[in-house]
Amino acid sequence: MRNDRLKFKSELIGVVGAGSWGTSLATLLSSNGHDVVLWCYENELVADLDLHRQNKKYLPDIYLDEKIRFTNKLEDVFSLPYVLLVSPTQFSRKIIESGVDFIQKNSTIISASKGIEQNTLSTMSDVVRNIIPDSLSASYAVLSGPTFAMEVAQGKPSAVVVASKNIEKASILQAIFSNSNFRVYTNCDVIGVELAGALKNVIALAAGISDGLGYGFNARAALITRGLAEIRRLGLRCGALNHTFAGLAGMGDLVLTCTGELSRNRYVGIKLGQGMILSDILAEMSMVAEGVKTTLSAYLLARKYNVEVPIIEQMYMILNQGKKPQDAVQELMKRELRSEDNSDCFL
Repeated sequence: MRNDRLKFKSELIGVVGAGSWGTSLATLLSSNGHDVVLWCYENELVADLDLHRQNKKYLPDIYLDEKIRFTNKLEDVFSLPYVLLVSPTQFSRKIIESGVDFIQKNSTIISASKGIEQNTLSTMSDVVRNIIPDSLSASYAVLSGPTFAMEVAQGKPSAVVVASKNIEKASILQAIFSNSNFRVYTNCDVIGVELAGALKNVIALAAGISDGLGYGFNARAALITRGLAEIRRLGLRCGALNHTFAGLAGMGDLVLTCTGELSRNRYVGIKLGQGMILSDILAEMSMVAEGVKTTLSAYLLARKYNVEVPIIEQMYMILNQGKKPQDAVQELMKRELRSEDNSDCFL
């Protein structure tokens, strides 16, 4: 079903998480004519948003439509027909568990969070499936792609995918999110889109380290290419579809996060390459760099499935074992030589 064949309908949408991405998506949805309620963890942020109509901490200089309502009560968002999850992955389970009793039987759950839960190695679809009623699982969807929150909020042209096993639901969501500056493609590969969105943050950390060390464009291009190989290899082992990794959720998001000046994960990597300590880097940041937590999850997931992921492995050692970035790069460069000319050129 094509987007342009769907008749427009204003929907009630709850957005869970008032960080930069959640605020940006709330702004997008409101500008599309939908009634949006944005849930904030901090009480003081609710009051500030109501007063100033700006999220000064996470999305400065962006005016928030008067139609957007702000709340600190999970019931106000989880009781709506559409629930968009945009909270950091490591906190999402607790939030969903607190709001699950308010979910209506015909609700649609959409995740725009990018990460892998550390304790369980679960993607968001697994987390949601473990908590919500089985009847809602079939309508679960994930929104992902190469997007910086600020640029979407500014109305700059962007393209994403919405993935769901229910293609009719994906088409409905495609219509809800799309406008002249925000193009949405449908996809049926939920696990592939989720893993691509999560794992690219780990590679972006590595690309940032390379930039911080001053290794240049050649090294960055190599990391992006070989990083995609690792993402694809692990994704296929987890049941993802091959074509996903050549699309917006795969290559598109990876390139943006590894090269864009607004990338939080790349920023952390740059500072690590310049010699800063991880704890000091994170202490000075107001927003979450999902790749830091995802690195451990990705490393353990690869070990679980016995998948070779040398870049992810070196990032794990840098972040968790104090390995020097220069030593990690040298170890990658000195790996056993091999051919790229085989049936799976990403191996």
